[in-house]
Order: sequence, then structure tokens, then C-alpha cells
Amino acid sequence: MAFESPTTASRQNFNSATAGQTNAFWVPEIFSKKVQIAFRKAAVCEAITNTDYFGDIAGYGDTVNIIKEPQITVNDYLRETDTAAGRTALTDQELVMVVDQAKYFRFEVDDLETRFSHVNWQAIAADNAAYQLKDAYDVNVLAAMVAGATVNTYGTAAAPIDTGHASGEIDPLDVLARLARQLDDKNVPEENRYVVANPIFYEELAKTNSKLMSVDYNQGDGGLRNGLVASGLLRGFRLYKSNNLAAIAGTGSYSGTSLYAALAGHMSATASASALSQTESFRAHDAFADVVRGLLVWGRKVLRNDALALATMLID
Repeated sequence: MAFESPTTASRQNFNSATAGQTNAFWVPEIFSKKVQIAFRKAAVCEAITNTDYFGDIAGYGDTVNIIKEPQITVNDYLRETDTAAGRTALTDQELVMVVDQAKYFRFEVDDLETRFSHVNWQAIAADNAAYQLKDAYDVNVLAAMVAGATVNTYGTAAAPIDTGHASGEIDPLDVLARLARQLDDKNVPEENRYVVANPIFYEELAKTNSKLMSVDYNQGDGGLRNGLVASGLLRGFRLYKSNNLAAIAGTGSYSGTSLYAALAGHMSATASASALSQTESFRAHDAFADVVRGLLVWGRKVLRNDALALATMLID
């Protein structure tokens, strides 16, 4: 239909001056069946933590006891030596992971939305709720890992590593080399090592003369799948990019400055276990609507703090 000026005499039906006619134009509204999905952050914790204990938890408050490997003492032996003096008593030391973290969601879908809407609101909202829970889980586990990385450190909140390519700054590739060496010093296996850092760190890393982040290096196979930056290893690390790695607040002369972290480690360093213990839908008692709610519970524990390494950096 062609739209003409409401003042045209032959089109008085569209003239707002016509008695009882308030609309100047008839403008149809088109509602797309496609919903704009918000950009989502990559979650990395499931790719870099030990999830062997996932099946051992059922609900909030559960405790998982993890037995530590006993350390045996080796002694010198001479002929006719009494070996009883060098015996090692086996211990059953435990590491305790408590499922003490929980997040929930709840939303309502009105019957009118269900009956007359052009999209499935419940499915869309449930998908977003699942993402929000996973994102909160990722933020929490990464924060616990950073807090537990106390043995191998490179830079501090009061004296961060000035990272970049200007005169006097430390090349980000050299930062990775230092973290790798610190793990080597603790006999951490090279297999299943990772490093997680913010996008700004990878921007600096991409500027290195060796072009280690280029398509030629990773043969075009790299991609941001679950935060994974490249298909190959760099200084023995799988590289993960995450916006869930919180800034570190500077202290001393760096007070008020947000510093950046590069968290390196081995997959065995941290255990994490989650369980969506409850998801349910029921009728609202005070509205014509369906209520959907869910609860996610999880636990996390740094098992080997010597298998984590943390660089605290100033990037400007």
C-alpha cells in the first residue's frame, strides 16, 4: 500500500483532522522472529581445571575429600643395615573441597506472552539464564585460582611488571618464558599447561616481531573456541583469552591503578565441580504465568599452589 499525505483530499481516511480519525498514517509494525542475542564471554575454567570430582557432588554443602599422595623417604643402604629405622609411616592427608558456592535464577513467562508472542520467551530466557550461571561460575573459579597462586609470582601489586615493547618494558613473550621457568623449577609437567590472560595482553603479544600470533603460525586452525586463542603451544602453554580474569588493584605508588594478570598453571593445580541441582517450572500463585527457576551449586579448590604461576602486569 502506498502512503500519501494525510492532507490530500482524496485520502481523508488518513487525515488526522477527519472526525474520529486520530491517526495521521497507518504504519504497520513488523516483529522479527529472530531475537538479538547479547554478546557472550568465553568461559575457560572447565578447560583448565581438574573436573574429575564432578560426579561426587549432589547439592549445596557437599564435601569432597581428596586424598594426597604420600611422600616416601628414600634412605642410603649398606650391607646388614636395619631398614626399620628408615621406614615411612603412610599418612592419609586430605584436601577438602566444599561445595559452598551457589547462584540461582528465576523468571516468569506471562500467559499472554506464551499465547500471543511471536517468539518462545521461555526458551530464550532459559538459554540466557544458563549462560549467566556459567559466567558467574567461571568468574568465581578464576578468582579463586588467582588468590591461590602464591608460590610462583612475577611482579606484585606494589611492583608490577611493566609489559610492552617500549624501552624498559618487558616483552610479553618474556613474561610467558618466566612463568614457564617457574613451573619448571617446581617439576610441573609440561603437558596440560595453560595460561589465561585478558585481551590486552594478547594484543601486546601479537605485536612481537616473531609474529607468534599470526595465522601463519597457527596454520589458520586457531579460534576463540571456549577462549582458546591458538591451536599451537607457546612456551609450552595453551593460550586462553578471558574477560573474566579480574583486574588486580595496585598498591603503594600504583594505588588506584588497575593491573592485569596472566595466570599460568597445570590442569591438576585446581579442582572444580559443579552440578545444576535443581531446575523447575510451576504456575505462579499471584499471576497468570509460568515460573521457571534454577539453582547452580559448585565447589573449587586449589590443590597444588606450586603448579600455578601468576604475573602481575602494568600494560599501558
